[in-house]
Amino acid sequence: MGNRDDTDSSSDETARNVPSNSPGDGYDDPTGSAEGDPATGDEVPVASVPPGETSSREVGGSAGGDRGGPTSRNPEDPPDPVELVSLFEVYDVRRDGETVLYIGDPRASRKRLEADLWGMFRDRGYDVSLQRGYTGGDVPISRGEHVLVAEPHSVGIEGVPWLNVGLFAGTILSTLFAGAFFWYQIPVFEAPWRMVEAWPFTVAIMGVLGVHELGHYVLSRYHGVQASLPYFIPVPTYIGSLGAVIKMEGRIPDRKALFDIGVAGPLAGLVATVFVTVIGLQLDPLPAQEAAAGQISEEGGVRFNYPPLLEFIAQATGTGGRLDGGPVHPVVFGGWVGMLVTLLNMLPVGQLDGGHILRAILGERQQLIARSFPALLFGLAGYLFLFRGIDSVLIWTLWGLFALGLAYAGPATPVDDSPLDRPRIALGVITFVLAVLCFTPVPVEVIQPT
Repeated sequence: MGNRDDTDSSSDETARNVPSNSPGDGYDDPTGSAEGDPATGDEVPVASVPPGETSSREVGGSAGGDRGGPTSRNPEDPPDPVELVSLFEVYDVRRDGETVLYIGDPRASRKRLEADLWGMFRDRGYDVSLQRGYTGGDVPISRGEHVLVAEPHSVGIEGVPWLNVGLFAGTILSTLFAGAFFWYQIPVFEAPWRMVEAWPFTVAIMGVLGVHELGHYVLSRYHGVQASLPYFIPVPTYIGSLGAVIKMEGRIPDRKALFDIGVAGPLAGLVATVFVTVIGLQLDPLPAQEAAAGQISEEGGVRFNYPPLLEFIAQATGTGGRLDGGPVHPVVFGGWVGMLVTLLNMLPVGQLDGGHILRAILGERQQLIARSFPALLFGLAGYLFLFRGIDSVLIWTLWGLFALGLAYAGPATPVDDSPLDRPRIALGVITFVLAVLCFTPVPVEVIQPT
């Protein structure tokens, strides 16, 4: 699934980060001629230091903290406070492990300050953010003070990610169980070792989910955004999983990075989905499926309806007849899952993939669409309830609630909010079109017994 920006995702800003202030807050003038608090908008005096003098609050003079930067610098050394003076007047420097804390008075809005200092700190190997106070370690600082927090930038994975490994193994087992129990009709409680016979189903499901998330991971690493390996979510349902997510930490540098990271998952996942679907359509249905298909009309059951993209793939490969009412091989269902995952992740809200892509294309105007989209999902659920009964009503209702929460939380905000280039905008439009081809209003239909 999508990124938790964390996130994804994505991307995610920590709770210590202060909200971006609006334009015209009085901090765009580095001379200090205007007054205002970049975090709250309250008016406060901006310190001004005459040429050749230092502030009365001496740089670096607090107990337990390091004093000002050294005169000579290695590439790994953080910027000297004097390099920040046009945007942030530093009167104290402290360290919390490898994190450097510059305490002082901002001379610009938070948005401008972080954007202008981002390159300087990143070149030295740090990520920088402006905060009110600091509670992240052993050097507590009250919220009454502004703090530039410079944390070492790293995109590597330290040690063995045991949680990721454990969830991956658990999801393999849950998809083996789902495939064997629901699709291969294997008596798993009597002969649990026979679950391995459902390995094609597991490979299909894990393939479309894993490739989707690895698309995000690779582009995160390419753009220097720290990201975890995928966290798979094992649940013994028809699918065997609730999907997978990656966690991204720190800020996304610009709209290009936001777009590339967001679009990589759906496009990579769709490539895997098409591959899995084509293979599955070449395979004959299992005998157990054919026997169960005759019972559905008599005893009732669940039918998974095909989106336009799956039908197009079947027609293009000369296997359209396999979709005419009869069962298909479980591997085809893996392709169906890949299309549903793509569709849901491309909803243009919050920090879902579609939210990232649309935020990169439209900027802050993305929120206008994001706030209206939950109403469309609720409307679809209501329409189905009135004219189709309970078919897929729960799916769209739950995703309407989920989208409402994501829209309220807002999208990821890149440091550099410069407009996106036209080729990426075109690719984004194409990706949304592909997502629409993955849509069917009733993906899951309940068949009543006759």
